[in-house]
Amino acid sequence: MSARASLDAIVIGSGPNGLAAAIVLARAGYSVRVYEGQPTIGGGMRSAELTRPGFVHDVASTVHALVAISPFFKTLPLADFGLEFAFPSAPFAHPLDDGSAVVVERSIEATAAALDGKDGRAYRKLIEPFVETSEQLMDALLGPFSLRHPIMMAKFGRFAGRSASSLARHKFESERTRAMFAGVAAHSMVPLDKLATSGYALGLILAAHSVGWPVARGGAQQTSNTLAAYLRSLGGEIVTGVPIESLDALPKSRVVLCDLTPRQLIRMAGDRMRGLYKWRLSRFRYGPGVFKMDWALNAPVPWRAAECARSGTLHLGGSFADVAESERDAWEGRVSDRPYVLVVQPSLFDATRAPAGMHTLWAYCHVPNGSTFDMRERIEAQIERFAPGFHECIVERSITTPADLERSNANLVGGDIAGGAADAAQLYSRPIAALHPYRTSIDGVFLCSSSTPPGVGVHGMCGFHAAQDALRYLNK
Repeated sequence: MSARASLDAIVIGSGPNGLAAAIVLARAGYSVRVYEGQPTIGGGMRSAELTRPGFVHDVASTVHALVAISPFFKTLPLADFGLEFAFPSAPFAHPLDDGSAVVVERSIEATAAALDGKDGRAYRKLIEPFVETSEQLMDALLGPFSLRHPIMMAKFGRFAGRSASSLARHKFESERTRAMFAGVAAHSMVPLDKLATSGYALGLILAAHSVGWPVARGGAQQTSNTLAAYLRSLGGEIVTGVPIESLDALPKSRVVLCDLTPRQLIRMAGDRMRGLYKWRLSRFRYGPGVFKMDWALNAPVPWRAAECARSGTLHLGGSFADVAESERDAWEGRVSDRPYVLVVQPSLFDATRAPAGMHTLWAYCHVPNGSTFDMRERIEAQIERFAPGFHECIVERSITTPADLERSNANLVGGDIAGGAADAAQLYSRPIAALHPYRTSIDGVFLCSSSTPPGVGVHGMCGFHAAQDALRYLNK
């Protein structure tokens, strides 16, 4: 990059990682400009009236537990810029076919007390030590691979490195508790018999007890808008509606940070990459996609298990075996007959999401990458399975296919919302196995998307760590 550049840094993409990277650089006193190809900022962290006027739906991400627990976002004065969270009393629940549900409360004690037999004691013994050290643990988990907090990480790794199926069988006796563990582990979009899938479940359970699973009041767009407002207060610029097709089209700057997946980076700058780096980047694997639905409702979802009305997030899929089969299907290229469905009901806790007396509902299921199969009937059948009468509540629905997701955000390749397959082989070797995964082979160009460690989630830490590398480059 030219030392005579008028800008110190350019960031491509205004998702949470792009905005985090820009904020780090602006706080350090450097001039920063963010380019966003879409008319609105946020990447997957956007909201829109997808069904009818007055109904606010989140376009992709919706539950922002990791915003509240992120080591970087916690340092920002986001509340001063208008960000408010709405907290369900119960972060998530897993309804079952007998009409009951396993509910994970904010309290470990209350959660454990409701579990069957010895499972309550086992749950408390497993989870409580990590919640007590959650700040240090999240600092270690949400960074690139390092030796920080080695003893604590070794203890966590004993459990987190195992497959969800192995840990559930080893720790819990009841099929109900095992089903709950499957539901939260399935956020990984990785088959539950693969190594490290327990880590996803434990990390999310840790967040549930430490900070809850909140939604942004007014929609996910408010989180993006707040980050943008803070960036502008630091002197940063944001330009929207300007797609970047090539790095050569950018104005001169000393560094460029790309909130992009490897495929987009190769398209923009493959001719400037070293051959070996480009080849390794081209081998980056994408994971399953999602088929997403949003509804405008005339009443809350009539869950058979009444306690589900206190939960912000629902995991629908039945038994551990049923959830595991659904996730294996999507991973291996099959469409599930009874998919695991992740449901969020934000309007129960944030009245700004819908007109008075009305509600919004958000859901998706995992499908093979790039799938064109219409899952609407199967998703609604799964909701009806646990909430008879759901269909009578529907005023209007919105369908978002994997192709729709990719059209709205090129980073969502084939509908993959995780920035690439997140199995153990690619958990920390994102986008390639390297000591400095944020650096590319192009001088002064860095990758800051969820295709780098620590991966998927609205935590901004990919952007934070990439910006640290960029600061070292700028300060040379």
